[in-house]
Amino acid sequence: MRKVAWYSLPLMLSLFLLAGCAVLNRYQTDGTLQLRGLDSPVKVVRDEKGMAYIYADSLDDAMRALGYVTAQDRLFQMTLTRLFAAGRIGELGGEKAKGLDIRHRTLGFHRQAIAHARKLEQDTRRFIQCYVDGVNAYIQDGRDSFPLEFKLAGISPEPWTLADSIAILYLMSWDTSANLKTEIVAQLLVEKLGQQKAREIFPLIVNPDDEVSRADAAGGYPMASAGIQTDKMLLGFLEGGSHAMGSNNWVIGPGLSVGGKPVVCNDPHMETRILPGPWYPAGLVTPDNRIVGVHLPGLPLMPIFRNRSVAVGVTNAYGDMQDLYVETVDPANPDHYLEGNRSIPFAVVQEKIRIRDKKAKMGFREEPITIRYTSRGPVVSDVLKGLETDQVMSLRWAPFENMSPSLGVTDLINANNVGDIRRALAMANIIMLNFAFGDADGNIGWHVSGRLPIRNDGDGTVPFVVADGRDNWRGFVPFEQMPHAYNPERGWLGTCNHHTVPHDYPYYFSSYQSPSYRYRRLKQLMETPGEKTVDDHWRYQRDTFNLMAEKLVPYMVEVLETSPQTHKLAEILKNWDLYDDIDAVGATLFHSIYERFAWLTFSDELGEDLAKHMLGLWYFWQERFQLMVLTDHLGAWFDDTTTAGTVERKPEILIRAALDARAMLSATMGSNPDRWLWGNVHQHSFVSPIRREGFGKGLFGGGTHPAAGSVEVLYRGRYEYNDPYSVTISAALRMVADLADEDKVLAVLSGGVTGRVFHPHAKDQIGAFMDGEKMYWWFSDREIANHHRSVLMLTPTAEPSH
Repeated sequence: MRKVAWYSLPLMLSLFLLAGCAVLNRYQTDGTLQLRGLDSPVKVVRDEKGMAYIYADSLDDAMRALGYVTAQDRLFQMTLTRLFAAGRIGELGGEKAKGLDIRHRTLGFHRQAIAHARKLEQDTRRFIQCYVDGVNAYIQDGRDSFPLEFKLAGISPEPWTLADSIAILYLMSWDTSANLKTEIVAQLLVEKLGQQKAREIFPLIVNPDDEVSRADAAGGYPMASAGIQTDKMLLGFLEGGSHAMGSNNWVIGPGLSVGGKPVVCNDPHMETRILPGPWYPAGLVTPDNRIVGVHLPGLPLMPIFRNRSVAVGVTNAYGDMQDLYVETVDPANPDHYLEGNRSIPFAVVQEKIRIRDKKAKMGFREEPITIRYTSRGPVVSDVLKGLETDQVMSLRWAPFENMSPSLGVTDLINANNVGDIRRALAMANIIMLNFAFGDADGNIGWHVSGRLPIRNDGDGTVPFVVADGRDNWRGFVPFEQMPHAYNPERGWLGTCNHHTVPHDYPYYFSSYQSPSYRYRRLKQLMETPGEKTVDDHWRYQRDTFNLMAEKLVPYMVEVLETSPQTHKLAEILKNWDLYDDIDAVGATLFHSIYERFAWLTFSDELGEDLAKHMLGLWYFWQERFQLMVLTDHLGAWFDDTTTAGTVERKPEILIRAALDARAMLSATMGSNPDRWLWGNVHQHSFVSPIRREGFGKGLFGGGTHPAAGSVEVLYRGRYEYNDPYSVTISAALRMVADLADEDKVLAVLSGGVTGRVFHPHAKDQIGAFMDGEKMYWWFSDREIANHHRSVLMLTPTAEPSH
């Protein structure tokens, strides 16, 4: 008994600590509080998940209250996001964050946001400012209930500004604009292999709804040997973004819906390891509207929501809004660059970054940085030493050239039909997303937002060499000609980050799109006979059938059966049902062989570093590699160039990959294949932003869980090619909004509502998220009342007497 008591003491102390810290990290959710700026009282009802439903007499007051409750729950998360966007994360992360700060200062999200804020028209400015006022009311008056994270991190909240919110919009747009990575890798391939050989493995873009629309990336642009392989600044842009987004969305019309009205489904794929997850859910109820949806804390735009009349979901469209330019430095004056014979001075911006440093006075040191601009945009590389002249690379990004006075935010959430949504999206120039939507009248639609450059020649796969002052962008695609569809005959629309434009689309759209596997699987599910229930859609979002494996496994089995060394592996693959489930041995073996097969195919020609860069961009190579495996296309790539005098063929390399995979799995999981369960390697860890690793990670985090899914299936569980198999990107939200259901929306978050360690709603949705349990956003007054756990009245402050 004494031994049991002794061993229980650490647990008891931990539970005592948890209970004490939980009390410390709470905030007021009952009773009455004064909120400066309100015109009328506001009621905040919180449900069993801690989700706030705001009852206000006006949208202005609703937004003030939304800012306040978001700050209550997510102020620390908002602060981190602001630091990222402004290039200030080094103030928290120290030296290791310096490179990221330099890149974000160079891009200038916050500088641009300040300029954009000045241009906003009155309604848009007022909408965002009301939210900002609510955030600042909490920062000013809620000091006693600030999240414990601020003390643990050693920082303090700062007043929020309208520019801070817009900077987050630019950051989100940047993180969803992935073509820059394609350009860098493509340029590296050209410099390593030469143009002709490099083009062989450039991305293959496929539209499953238009098989004629198979496009080999890269046409027309001249390519230069710029020597970027050692440029640390430029290669830093290959690192992932904090709000990188993939996603699936679809909408069905009345003919396929059991309830007779459209159903909108959305699962945006983002970084979900960091608690409580990126999305903040809330309800807004005013005399004119009723809305439930999510926004990124600090950015009061609800891209995913339903109101009384419409429902909307988004995915990343991956339209190419970025171009790199090879600029020539004037050899007679290094402070100038050349456009033909014209020597033009670089525009220069001087800034200082603060870096946390224990050795420095006051705990921080400052370092000056110099940012140079050409007429196209900021210089994003160091000086590249050419054979004849020095070069630099500049970046041009469409959102910086399209600062609309209106963001369409109020028009979108107040939309009554798909026509209203279309008009609102016409003003959403900053970010390029696939919006899928439906209205209560039975109409459905899909439209791509943002501004797509019209290029004079070629595409944006490789950097453009500046030879003179001519502009290679000749405008932007009109909104009416952006990819879209309304009320199709088949009765549904959907996107999975795939190539959506037809073969006769008059403009170059992108060379970086998702392989077609997820969308092809969605088509299979949607084309099954009969009406679809809400439960069907919930199941589709968690579907793990791997269509890529369906194509590749028969070839793998055929080859592996020919060798006694791999015959057992062939049997495992043959018996696998092709679902990436946690108990599937075949899934573990398939992914291990597939990824090793790709490595052996490309690494000998590319070298280790470049192979890691290219293979780390799944979208860059997967469709091309499948074509190479299943046909005689580019068979020479399978030869191992490191074996002089021997020419290996594809089957030999596949067998070698299988043997390597078996050895790696045996070393990590044991020699018995029965133990090679997918959920034993493919796992999802949830951590606190203040303790991502080391001591305290488990205490502050949400544990590690076996995870179904993979890179290629609808139930997304993406991991990094170069660091398998821990999940880095997954659905951050799963939502099924049935416009026939006036009571609720089926929805679950990846973590929880509240971004406070030890709080009961910081990670209470993880179990449902991982297991598929249904959770809801409540929509009707009756259901909100039935599920309420607290009511907070926010009242206007008394005006001072004069």
